[in-house]
Amino acid sequence: MPPPSHRPSPDLLTTGAVGLAVVAVSSSAPLIAYAAAPALAIAFWRNLLAVAVLTPVSLARRRAEFRRLTVGVGRREGLFCVLSGVALAGHFATWVPSAQLTSVATSTALVATQPVWQGLIARAQGRRLPPVVWIGIAVAVGGAAIATGTDVGVSGKAVLGDVLALTGGLFAAVYTALGERARASISTTTYTTICYGICALILLVVCLIGGVRLTGFDGRTWLAILALVAGAQLLGHSMFNYALRKISATTVSVLILLEAPGAALLGWAWLGQLPRPYALLGMALLLVGVAVVVLGGGRAARRAAPTALPADPTPLHD
Repeated sequence: MPPPSHRPSPDLLTTGAVGLAVVAVSSSAPLIAYAAAPALAIAFWRNLLAVAVLTPVSLARRRAEFRRLTVGVGRREGLFCVLSGVALAGHFATWVPSAQLTSVATSTALVATQPVWQGLIARAQGRRLPPVVWIGIAVAVGGAAIATGTDVGVSGKAVLGDVLALTGGLFAAVYTALGERARASISTTTYTTICYGICALILLVVCLIGGVRLTGFDGRTWLAILALVAGAQLLGHSMFNYALRKISATTVSVLILLEAPGAALLGWAWLGQLPRPYALLGMALLLVGVAVVVLGGGRAARRAAPTALPADPTPLHD
């Protein structure tokens, strides 16, 4: 069943949430590079600690909503939250190992195909994206590929890494699409608590099976993990999930690509990693593509949207 074709227009709060989310997720790559811990272990801890922060708030403010998700129609809504957590874990479990099998640049570029998968998912749901959105997606993904300096390998190991990175992009798109469905009727707090909890549980199993070290890190690494929880997870992923109530999953997926130039700027300022000239060109194209999707897609949506009657009820969600 496709998500509702009409959604409330983005307001100033939603726009601010997206801007905050972009800045927050941009800190992810520099912090992971700074932390001396396996990437899958970092992914596990950032989800688990986020759940530890969210659970008391959820139990205090959303107890009735949690009960609703266990009965009747609510079970289907709860299933979207659970499946979204599975998809998020799938994203981490495929994309993180891909960087060890192929180059980091190629892995980053291929996982940036998320908007393409998102557009195909929207098409499968019966929603036709305007041509201008597809043009914007192509420009943005191409810009991301140039910015990361992709160099697709030809060895069997590299090919496996490339496939895992593409799969990671697909899982990210599924995660965002399911989040769009869940956020249509479930609060951000409830959705993220369930989603991150399921993701943490699956990643724990993956780490235990794979022998990934989960403890014994130094204080600097734990501080980096805590910064990831506060920034990339709670202010990044959660704010993007909040925005899904009023912004389509396809647009959110394209906006997430802004993490690349954001991370590059932070890496330059913090780690002294100066972007190469071709990376600056790629980032410029990425920004153009994002602008085309947001502005062109928004204009197309306004032309297609019916005029709401004054008596139409407007549901409230946080």
